[in-house]
Amino acid sequence: MNPRSKEVYLGLMSGTSLDGVDVAIVDFNESPPRVLHCQTTPYPVSTRQALQALCQSQSSSLDDLYRLDAELGELYATTVKNALAAAALNREDIAAVGCHGQTIRHSPNTSPAYTVQIGDPNRLAAGCGITTVADFRRKDIALGGQAAPLAPAYHQFLLHSAAEDRVVINIGGIANITLLPANRESQIVGLDTGPGNTLLDYWNEKHHATRFDDAGDWARGGEIIDSLLRAMLAGESYFQEAIPKSTGTEHFSPTWLHGFLNHDCDARDVQTTLVELTAVTIASAISELPVLPANCFVCGGGARNRYLVERLQHLLPRCVVQTTEALGMNPDYIEAAAFAWLARERLKLRPGNIPAVTHAQRATVLGGVYAAE
Repeated sequence: MNPRSKEVYLGLMSGTSLDGVDVAIVDFNESPPRVLHCQTTPYPVSTRQALQALCQSQSSSLDDLYRLDAELGELYATTVKNALAAAALNREDIAAVGCHGQTIRHSPNTSPAYTVQIGDPNRLAAGCGITTVADFRRKDIALGGQAAPLAPAYHQFLLHSAAEDRVVINIGGIANITLLPANRESQIVGLDTGPGNTLLDYWNEKHHATRFDDAGDWARGGEIIDSLLRAMLAGESYFQEAIPKSTGTEHFSPTWLHGFLNHDCDARDVQTTLVELTAVTIASAISELPVLPANCFVCGGGARNRYLVERLQHLLPRCVVQTTEALGMNPDYIEAAAFAWLARERLKLRPGNIPAVTHAQRATVLGGVYAAE
């Protein structure tokens, strides 16, 4: 392959759903950029369980933390090599790897604020032989920002339309939204709305031998427990907080959920209610935006939950809610492609954050560079 001025980047995203690693190999020579290859590598069961324990524990041993940091770095390197082989590409074809890492803690409102992503980029760069960009969030934190969401900058690059106001709804473990005004002089808005798939996946896996409720079919057959929904909405201050705001699965955890449940709740009805919680909190955040968008485009794993998308459309009757497939873009790999783009911005010394979204003191170059030998 002729890399054509080395504008092909590989993005790695392991999100808050803790289900595995998404890979997107993106050619930025084209406009819009073309995804040359994408794939998902599930985490081994033991790795996933260890990550869940680390994320949900209030205190974890340093041994567990750094062992998983090293293990993920090696797993990421293997994932990159396997993706290159599947795409019939060589490491020389790739300008850089952009690796988000696995978020373990996100605490932007403490003093001092901090955010932690693991997956040793030194092992990744050494293992795959490609210059790696990682640690994208902590510079924004250092400048007083939330460090999340970061995807809005890529959403603006990829999905902006001069003809209409748009909202991008990214539903991973945590859900976030991006308002893209048609007028580029208007302010982009981005925020985490609350739980996306994290509670849905937990509750489904607790009652079935599957990691997620495929297409939302289990939830579709249940009934919304109004009292439970009201209790969760009223009992969680995050939903009422003003922006900027961001959150994580360490907050919206199984412990959080069980604090609202009682023994009389039917399991399927709980799943239905959790879908409604995700849909209501997303729709509520969109209804409070400065403008009501003409179109909402859903990406992330939640885009595959047809029942959830239907509930969003029901709650947003004045918008058209559809997945990014309507734009010819695979909803599963938008975020992985975002970190390929952020790696590109880092190497070109261009800012990767939007201060209007994160409320950092200024726009800044994000990420550390780990050179290949």
